[in-house]
Amino acid sequence: MAEPEAKPAARLLMVSPEFIVPDVVKSAEYYRDTLGFKVLGFFLDPPVYAMVERDSVVIHFGKVAAEHQAAPNHTRRPGLGLDAYIWVSDLDALHAELKDRGARIIEGPVMRVYKCREMVIEDNCGFHLAFAQDTSAQKSG
Repeated sequence: MAEPEAKPAARLLMVSPEFIVPDVVKSAEYYRDTLGFKVLGFFLDPPVYAMVERDSVVIHFGKVAAEHQAAPNHTRRPGLGLDAYIWVSDLDALHAELKDRGARIIEGPVMRVYKCREMVIEDNCGFHLAFAQDTSAQKSG
């Protein structure tokens, strides 16, 4: 499949995943207290939407309908599903921080065949987030 030709008009700047969760307040507070994010806000009363931010990463939470449950990707693609892939500048420092904060680290840090070191955590609703550092430009030795 051919790449689309570059158009100078508009650039895509960022993507923000939206996780559908049972309790947007609990999710936002978990991301604040355990993953080091800042709560940007809650919307409506009682809250049905929330947003958190850490550096240039923003994650949205929407309240799941009463008859449904949160559906992390790994529940539909066992062993392979990730809900967000987040690039970081220092995976070892983040690993130490999240470990100290009590995050549920389910894998890593590990080196992948594609020259990225990754760590995967599971949040309070079962969503899997991979944090990755590209090592392809690093000199060995």
